[in-house]
Amino acid sequence: MRRYTTLLLTAFLLLAIVVAGSAYLAGSGHIDHGTRTQSITVLTTLPAEEAEILAQSYEDASGVQINFVPLSADDALARMKSESAGAHSSGAAMVLADWRTLGKASQSGYLEPYVSERGDMVSDTFRQSDGYWMGVWYDPVVFCINRDYLKTLRADIPDSWQALADQDARIGITDFMAADASANLLYAMTAEFGEEQTMEILGKIHPRVVQYARYLSNPVRQAGMGEVDISIAVESETLRYIHDGYPLQIIYPSDGTTAWITGTGILTNDSAEQKLLAQNFADWLLSDEAQLALQSHNYFFVPTNPGTLAYKSFPGKNLTLFTQIPQFSKEEQHDLLDEWAREIRFK
Repeated sequence: MRRYTTLLLTAFLLLAIVVAGSAYLAGSGHIDHGTRTQSITVLTTLPAEEAEILAQSYEDASGVQINFVPLSADDALARMKSESAGAHSSGAAMVLADWRTLGKASQSGYLEPYVSERGDMVSDTFRQSDGYWMGVWYDPVVFCINRDYLKTLRADIPDSWQALADQDARIGITDFMAADASANLLYAMTAEFGEEQTMEILGKIHPRVVQYARYLSNPVRQAGMGEVDISIAVESETLRYIHDGYPLQIIYPSDGTTAWITGTGILTNDSAEQKLLAQNFADWLLSDEAQLALQSHNYFFVPTNPGTLAYKSFPGKNLTLFTQIPQFSKEEQHDLLDEWAREIRFK
């Protein structure tokens, strides 16, 4: 599927010219190039490598230093709690994290609302309506199919969860107990289809699963190498392998899918300067410049801002997402995982 690569490269070669002209800085007017001493601390659940890419790109463009503190979701919430009680003098100004962590932070009173002109363009699907957190990109779950296998199907292409369950194919998937983004699929399907139908679909898929992988990239690699015919995978990993020349095609489930959303939240802080710096960085994360920084290092996420060139270049940006939000407690999530493991995975 070279067309995915061509679309991305064409769009971002053009975008590189825009970036060279400092379009973002010229449009915002907020950032002071005259000082190199400004900095903010940002708590994040992103991998350290992704955080470093963003920090370096933003500092190069703005002169503002981003001091990322990579943490697990639980540790990030604990840090926000202690900072809200005045236990940290560093005063983190912002959090860049997954939507679940942001939702919990909002409910706990660690965030304050912020909506900008750029953020107002983001769909309500990817933000909290009162402005306490804003999604900046998302990573949907897709069907990743080997192109040689696809040629054998003719018209019988599985384009829904039920069709995949009925398909006679070798399937790759990441173990629900191995990665949060994979487990989120179980929770999202249960919220959308109900527990009984979800377990029925997964039960039909199970006998054809070649291997329950431990990492999100493995099912994509398996499909690319022809070790499986179809993988249930995150789009970012699939696009990375397509970009590297693997014979893969993306199919977006017609009956909907879930996505792992990454977003920002402004932490409560008494410093007006820190708030402004955090708001500027939050707006920048919604820009083409942020996406260019990530994609130049083979990180392909779908931007939530429909006004960007990056958004317009992505195939499947109008994919169907599940309408029901999974709002299960930790105990309920544990029970769902336990039922899947007991009745399907290890039965």
